[in-house]
Amino acid sequence: MKLIDENISIAELKKMAELMFGNMVKAVVDIEKKIMVVDAELHADEEALLIEKGSKQTDLWGINIYPGLQGEDRIEYDSMINIKPSQGNRNRGIGDPVVREKTTAIVNNLIK
Repeated sequence: MKLIDENISIAELKKMAELMFGNMVKAVVDIEKKIMVVDAELHADEEALLIEKGSKQTDLWGINIYPGLQGEDRIEYDSMINIKPSQGNRNRGIGDPVVREKTTAIVNNLIK
Protein backbone atom coordinates (compact mmCIF):
# COMPACT_ATOMS: atom_id res chain seq x y z
CA MET A 1 0.00 0.00 0.00
CA LYS A 2 1.11 3.50 -0.73
CA LEU A 3 -0.18 6.76 0.71
CA ILE A 4 -0.43 9.43 -1.98
CA ASP A 5 -0.44 12.96 -0.61
CA GLU A 6 1.44 14.65 -3.43
CA ASN A 7 1.64 13.00 -6.86
CA ILE A 8 1.88 9.60 -8.47
CA SER A 9 2.64 8.92 -12.11
CA ILE A 10 0.54 6.91 -14.53
CA ALA A 11 3.63 4.75 -15.13
CA GLU A 12 3.86 3.87 -11.41
CA LEU A 13 0.14 3.06 -11.29
CA LYS A 14 0.51 0.82 -14.36
CA LYS A 15 3.32 -1.12 -12.66
CA MET A 16 1.19 -1.56 -9.53
CA ALA A 17 -1.76 -2.71 -11.64
CA GLU A 18 0.34 -5.28 -13.51
CA LEU A 19 1.58 -6.80 -10.25
CA MET A 20 -1.81 -7.04 -8.53
CA PHE A 21 -4.87 -7.12 -10.81
CA GLY A 22 -3.45 -6.70 -14.31
CA ASN A 23 -5.12 -3.48 -15.44
CA MET A 24 -6.53 -1.92 -12.28
CA VAL A 25 -5.43 -0.48 -8.93
CA LYS A 26 -7.74 -0.22 -5.94
CA ALA A 27 -7.72 3.11 -4.12
CA VAL A 28 -9.44 4.82 -1.21
CA VAL A 29 -9.78 8.60 -1.31
CA ASP A 30 -10.16 10.91 1.70
CA ILE A 31 -12.26 13.74 0.27
CA GLU A 32 -11.47 16.09 3.16
CA LYS A 33 -7.70 15.58 3.44
CA LYS A 34 -7.41 15.27 -0.37
CA ILE A 35 -5.19 12.19 -0.16
CA MET A 36 -5.54 8.56 -1.21
CA VAL A 37 -4.06 5.15 -0.58
CA VAL A 38 -3.43 2.85 -3.54
CA ASP A 39 -2.21 -0.66 -4.25
CA ALA A 40 -3.88 -3.11 -1.90
CA GLU A 41 -5.88 -6.26 -2.46
CA LEU A 42 -8.86 -4.87 -0.53
CA HIS A 43 -10.33 -1.39 -0.22
CA ALA A 44 -10.89 -2.21 3.46
CA ASP A 45 -7.13 -2.44 4.03
CA GLU A 46 -6.60 0.98 2.48
CA GLU A 47 -9.49 2.38 4.50
CA ALA A 48 -7.94 1.00 7.71
CA LEU A 49 -4.60 2.65 6.93
CA LEU A 50 -6.23 6.03 6.38
CA ILE A 51 -8.23 5.71 9.61
CA GLU A 52 -4.95 4.93 11.43
CA LYS A 53 -3.59 8.16 9.93
CA GLY A 54 -6.52 10.16 11.35
CA SER A 55 -9.08 10.08 8.54
CA LYS A 56 -12.80 9.85 9.31
CA GLN A 57 -14.62 6.88 7.81
CA THR A 58 -17.37 9.19 6.54
CA ASP A 59 -14.80 10.94 4.31
CA LEU A 60 -13.43 7.75 2.72
CA TRP A 61 -14.59 6.46 -0.65
CA GLY A 62 -13.38 3.40 -2.54
CA ILE A 63 -12.63 3.43 -6.24
CA ASN A 64 -10.75 1.46 -8.88
CA ILE A 65 -8.26 3.23 -11.13
CA TYR A 66 -7.54 1.92 -14.63
CA PRO A 67 -4.23 3.64 -15.49
CA GLY A 68 -4.34 2.43 -19.10
CA LEU A 69 -7.58 4.32 -19.74
CA GLN A 70 -8.29 8.04 -20.00
CA GLY A 71 -11.06 10.46 -19.12
CA GLU A 72 -14.19 9.15 -17.44
CA ASP A 73 -13.19 5.54 -18.08
CA ARG A 74 -10.13 5.79 -15.80
CA ILE A 75 -12.11 5.77 -12.51
CA GLU A 76 -14.67 3.15 -11.48
CA TYR A 77 -16.73 4.10 -8.41
CA ASP A 78 -17.29 0.65 -6.95
CA SER A 79 -16.41 -0.61 -3.48
CA MET A 80 -18.01 -2.36 -0.55
CA ILE A 81 -16.75 0.43 1.74
CA ASN A 82 -19.02 2.86 -0.12
CA ILE A 83 -22.13 1.24 1.35
CA LYS A 84 -22.98 3.87 3.96
CA PRO A 85 -26.72 3.88 4.69
CA SER A 86 -26.29 6.51 7.42
CA GLN A 87 -24.94 8.85 4.71
CA GLY A 88 -27.66 7.91 2.23
CA ASN A 89 -25.38 5.75 0.09
CA ARG A 90 -26.99 2.32 -0.09
CA ASN A 91 -24.90 0.72 -2.83
CA ARG A 92 -21.29 0.11 -3.87
CA GLY A 93 -21.15 3.19 -6.08
CA ILE A 94 -20.93 6.83 -5.05
CA GLY A 95 -24.47 8.17 -5.43
CA ASP A 96 -23.94 11.75 -4.27
CA PRO A 97 -22.78 13.79 -7.28
CA VAL A 98 -20.88 16.23 -5.03
CA VAL A 99 -18.91 13.40 -3.38
CA ARG A 100 -18.25 11.82 -6.78
CA GLU A 101 -17.03 15.15 -8.18
CA LYS A 102 -14.72 15.71 -5.18
CA THR A 103 -13.34 12.19 -5.50
CA THR A 104 -12.68 12.62 -9.21
CA ALA A 105 -11.00 16.00 -8.76
CA ILE A 106 -8.69 14.67 -6.03
CA VAL A 107 -7.67 11.63 -8.07
CA ASN A 108 -7.06 13.70 -11.19
CA ASN A 109 -5.01 16.18 -9.16
CA LEU A 110 -2.84 13.46 -7.59
CA ILE A 111 -2.15 11.53 -10.82
CA LYS A 112 0.46 13.24 -12.99
